[in-house]
Amino acid sequence: MIRVFIGYDTKLPVLFNVLQHSIVTRASEPVAITPIVLPQVRAIHDREKHPLASTEFSFTRFLAPYLCDFEGWSIFMDNDMVMLDDIAKLWALRDERYAAMVVKHDHQPKEEVKFLDKVQTKYEKKNWSSVILFNNARCKALTPEYVNTASGLELHQFKWLGNDDLIGSLPHRWNHLVGYDAPTDDVSLVHYTLGGPYFKENEDCEHADVWRKERDHMLYCAQRGELD
Repeated sequence: MIRVFIGYDTKLPVLFNVLQHSIVTRASEPVAITPIVLPQVRAIHDREKHPLASTEFSFTRFLAPYLCDFEGWSIFMDNDMVMLDDIAKLWALRDERYAAMVVKHDHQPKEEVKFLDKVQTKYEKKNWSSVILFNNARCKALTPEYVNTASGLELHQFKWLGNDDLIGSLPHRWNHLVGYDAPTDDVSLVHYTLGGPYFKENEDCEHADVWRKERDHMLYCAQRGELD
Protein backbone atom coordinates (compact mmCIF):
# COMPACT_ATOMS: atom_id res chain seq x y z
CA MET A 1 0.00 0.00 0.00
CA ILE A 2 1.37 3.40 -1.02
CA ARG A 3 0.68 5.76 1.87
CA VAL A 4 0.35 9.40 0.84
CA PHE A 5 -0.21 12.48 2.99
CA ILE A 6 -1.30 15.73 1.34
CA GLY A 7 -1.28 19.13 2.98
CA TYR A 8 -4.81 20.47 3.29
CA ASP A 9 -5.71 24.14 3.44
CA THR A 10 -9.27 24.94 4.47
CA LYS A 11 -9.19 28.10 2.32
CA LEU A 12 -8.45 26.11 -0.85
CA PRO A 13 -10.02 22.62 -0.54
CA VAL A 14 -10.21 22.22 -4.33
CA LEU A 15 -6.42 21.86 -4.48
CA PHE A 16 -6.44 18.71 -2.35
CA ASN A 17 -9.30 17.23 -4.36
CA VAL A 18 -7.68 17.84 -7.74
CA LEU A 19 -4.32 16.44 -6.62
CA GLN A 20 -5.96 13.40 -5.04
CA HIS A 21 -7.91 12.73 -8.25
CA SER A 22 -4.77 13.05 -10.36
CA ILE A 23 -2.98 10.49 -8.19
CA VAL A 24 -5.78 7.91 -7.96
CA THR A 25 -6.63 7.89 -11.65
CA ARG A 26 -3.01 7.13 -12.65
CA ALA A 27 -1.92 4.78 -9.87
CA SER A 28 -1.15 1.15 -10.76
CA GLU A 29 -0.97 0.05 -7.12
CA PRO A 30 -3.30 0.60 -4.13
CA VAL A 31 -2.95 4.08 -2.65
CA ALA A 32 -4.11 5.37 0.74
CA ILE A 33 -4.38 9.16 0.65
CA THR A 34 -4.76 11.14 3.87
CA PRO A 35 -5.24 14.91 4.03
CA ILE A 36 -3.41 16.51 6.93
CA VAL A 37 -6.15 18.85 8.17
CA LEU A 38 -4.99 21.20 10.92
CA PRO A 39 -8.14 21.07 13.11
CA GLN A 40 -7.98 17.26 13.05
CA VAL A 41 -4.47 17.11 14.51
CA ARG A 42 -4.93 19.81 17.17
CA ALA A 43 -4.73 17.17 19.89
CA ILE A 44 -1.08 16.58 18.99
CA HIS A 45 -0.18 19.84 17.23
CA ASP A 46 -0.98 22.94 19.22
CA ARG A 47 1.70 25.39 18.16
CA GLU A 48 0.51 28.87 17.26
CA LYS A 49 0.48 29.89 13.62
CA HIS A 50 3.85 31.34 12.64
CA PRO A 51 3.63 34.75 10.93
CA LEU A 52 5.79 33.48 8.04
CA ALA A 53 3.83 30.24 7.54
CA SER A 54 2.12 30.44 4.16
CA THR A 55 -0.09 27.34 4.56
CA GLU A 56 -1.94 25.50 7.31
CA PHE A 57 0.40 22.53 6.81
CA SER A 58 3.73 24.36 6.96
CA PHE A 59 4.66 22.33 10.06
CA THR A 60 2.11 19.50 10.18
CA ARG A 61 3.74 17.81 7.16
CA PHE A 62 6.44 16.62 9.55
CA LEU A 63 3.89 14.59 11.51
CA ALA A 64 3.56 12.04 8.69
CA PRO A 65 6.06 9.53 10.18
CA TYR A 66 4.35 9.77 13.58
CA LEU A 67 0.94 9.22 11.97
CA CYS A 68 2.40 6.02 10.50
CA ASP A 69 3.62 4.88 13.94
CA PHE A 70 7.15 5.31 12.56
CA GLU A 71 6.70 2.20 10.41
CA GLY A 72 7.28 1.66 6.70
CA TRP A 73 7.50 4.53 4.24
CA SER A 74 5.20 7.44 3.45
CA ILE A 75 5.01 10.29 0.98
CA PHE A 76 4.14 13.86 1.80
CA MET A 77 3.32 16.45 -0.85
CA ASP A 78 2.00 19.99 -0.90
CA ASN A 79 -1.54 20.48 -2.20
CA ASP A 80 -0.69 22.91 -5.03
CA MET A 81 0.35 20.12 -7.38
CA VAL A 82 -0.99 17.80 -10.05
CA MET A 83 0.27 14.28 -10.74
CA LEU A 84 0.93 13.37 -14.38
CA ASP A 85 2.48 9.95 -13.81
CA ASP A 86 2.00 6.72 -11.88
CA ILE A 87 2.82 7.38 -8.22
CA ALA A 88 4.05 3.77 -8.01
CA LYS A 89 7.10 4.94 -9.97
CA LEU A 90 7.88 7.48 -7.24
CA TRP A 91 7.25 4.85 -4.56
CA ALA A 92 9.70 2.50 -6.30
CA LEU A 93 12.53 5.00 -5.71
CA ARG A 94 12.58 4.26 -1.95
CA ASP A 95 16.15 3.63 -0.80
CA GLU A 96 16.82 2.23 2.67
CA ARG A 97 20.15 4.07 2.83
CA TYR A 98 18.23 7.29 3.47
CA ALA A 99 15.90 8.64 6.14
CA ALA A 100 14.22 11.04 3.74
CA MET A 101 14.30 11.58 -0.02
CA VAL A 102 13.54 14.84 -1.83
CA VAL A 103 14.14 16.77 -5.02
CA LYS A 104 17.15 18.90 -4.10
CA HIS A 105 16.18 22.22 -5.63
CA ASP A 106 18.50 25.19 -5.73
CA HIS A 107 15.51 27.49 -5.28
CA GLN A 108 16.36 31.13 -4.72
CA PRO A 109 13.16 33.17 -5.15
CA LYS A 110 13.55 36.79 -6.17
CA GLU A 111 10.04 37.99 -5.30
CA GLU A 112 9.21 39.29 -1.83
CA VAL A 113 5.53 38.24 -1.84
CA LYS A 114 3.90 35.03 -3.07
CA PHE A 115 0.33 33.76 -3.37
CA LEU A 116 -2.37 35.16 -1.05
CA ASP A 117 0.00 38.04 -0.22
CA LYS A 118 2.17 35.81 1.96
CA VAL A 119 5.79 36.81 2.61
CA GLN A 120 8.25 34.86 0.45
CA THR A 121 10.86 33.49 2.84
CA LYS A 122 14.29 32.58 1.52
CA TYR A 123 16.40 29.84 3.05
CA GLU A 124 18.73 27.00 2.17
CA LYS A 125 16.92 23.86 0.94
CA LYS A 126 13.89 25.92 -0.12
CA ASN A 127 11.10 23.63 -1.41
CA TRP A 128 12.93 20.42 -0.51
CA SER A 129 10.13 19.66 1.95
CA SER A 130 7.30 20.11 -0.55
CA VAL A 131 7.66 16.46 -1.64
CA ILE A 132 9.21 14.05 0.86
CA LEU A 133 9.60 10.28 0.89
CA PHE A 134 9.87 9.50 4.59
CA ASN A 135 11.61 6.34 5.76
CA ASN A 136 9.41 6.52 8.84
CA ALA A 137 11.45 4.33 11.19
CA ARG A 138 14.46 6.61 10.68
CA CYS A 139 12.48 9.78 11.40
CA LYS A 140 11.72 9.16 15.07
CA ALA A 141 13.04 12.61 15.96
CA LEU A 142 9.77 13.97 14.52
CA THR A 143 7.66 13.46 17.61
CA PRO A 144 4.67 15.77 18.09
CA GLU A 145 6.62 17.50 20.88
CA TYR A 146 9.52 18.24 18.54
CA VAL A 147 7.31 19.37 15.65
CA ASN A 148 5.47 21.66 18.06
CA THR A 149 8.62 23.39 19.28
CA ALA A 150 11.31 23.22 16.60
CA SER A 151 11.91 26.28 14.48
CA GLY A 152 10.78 26.42 10.88
CA LEU A 153 14.37 26.28 9.68
CA GLU A 154 15.14 23.25 11.84
CA LEU A 155 12.24 21.41 10.26
CA HIS A 156 12.42 22.53 6.64
CA GLN A 157 16.20 22.29 6.46
CA PHE A 158 16.07 18.71 7.82
CA LYS A 159 18.30 19.57 10.78
CA TRP A 160 16.40 16.94 12.78
CA LEU A 161 18.33 14.31 10.83
CA GLY A 162 21.66 15.59 12.10
CA ASN A 163 23.40 14.66 8.85
CA ASP A 164 22.61 15.73 5.28
CA ASP A 165 24.02 12.41 4.06
CA LEU A 166 20.73 10.88 5.23
CA ILE A 167 18.81 12.90 2.61
CA GLY A 168 18.51 11.07 -0.71
CA SER A 169 17.90 12.70 -4.08
CA LEU A 170 14.81 12.24 -6.25
CA PRO A 171 14.74 13.00 -9.98
CA HIS A 172 13.73 16.57 -10.70
CA ARG A 173 10.66 15.44 -12.62
CA TRP A 174 8.96 14.60 -9.29
CA ASN A 175 8.76 18.24 -8.18
CA HIS A 176 8.78 20.62 -11.15
CA LEU A 177 8.54 24.21 -9.91
CA VAL A 178 6.35 26.21 -12.27
CA GLY A 179 7.72 29.70 -12.77
CA TYR A 180 11.21 28.79 -11.55
CA ASP A 181 12.34 25.70 -13.43
CA ALA A 182 12.86 25.82 -17.17
CA PRO A 183 9.57 24.97 -18.92
CA THR A 184 9.30 21.30 -19.92
CA ASP A 185 6.74 18.64 -20.72
CA ASP A 186 9.04 15.94 -19.31
CA VAL A 187 7.54 16.13 -15.84
CA SER A 188 5.76 13.71 -13.51
CA LEU A 189 4.58 16.05 -10.74
CA VAL A 190 3.80 19.70 -11.42
CA HIS A 191 4.16 22.13 -8.50
CA TYR A 192 2.47 25.54 -8.79
CA THR A 193 4.55 27.00 -5.99
CA LEU A 194 3.87 30.61 -7.05
CA GLY A 195 0.15 29.95 -7.22
CA GLY A 196 -1.57 28.09 -10.02
CA PRO A 197 -4.30 28.75 -12.58
CA TYR A 198 -6.90 28.72 -9.81
CA PHE A 199 -5.75 32.32 -9.21
CA LYS A 200 -6.65 34.81 -11.94
CA GLU A 201 -3.18 36.35 -12.00
CA ASN A 202 -1.69 32.93 -12.82
CA GLU A 203 -4.31 31.65 -15.25
CA ASP A 204 -1.75 31.51 -18.08
CA CYS A 205 1.15 29.93 -16.15
CA GLU A 206 3.04 26.89 -17.42
CA HIS A 207 0.90 23.75 -17.28
CA ALA A 208 -2.21 25.80 -16.48
CA ASP A 209 -4.29 23.73 -18.89
CA VAL A 210 -3.08 20.55 -17.19
CA TRP A 211 -4.58 21.61 -13.85
CA ARG A 212 -7.85 22.81 -15.43
CA LYS A 213 -8.18 19.59 -17.39
CA GLU A 214 -7.69 17.56 -14.22
CA ARG A 215 -10.26 19.64 -12.32
CA ASP A 216 -12.79 19.28 -15.11
CA HIS A 217 -12.26 15.52 -15.30
CA MET A 218 -12.76 15.25 -11.54
CA LEU A 219 -16.02 17.21 -11.77
CA TYR A 220 -17.18 15.16 -14.74
CA CYS A 221 -16.58 11.92 -12.82
CA ALA A 222 -18.47 13.29 -9.83
CA GLN A 223 -21.39 14.36 -11.99
CA ARG A 224 -21.47 11.03 -13.82
CA GLY A 225 -21.61 9.25 -10.47
CA GLU A 226 -24.58 11.35 -9.42
CA LEU A 227 -26.39 10.56 -12.68
CA ASP A 228 -25.74 6.84 -12.35
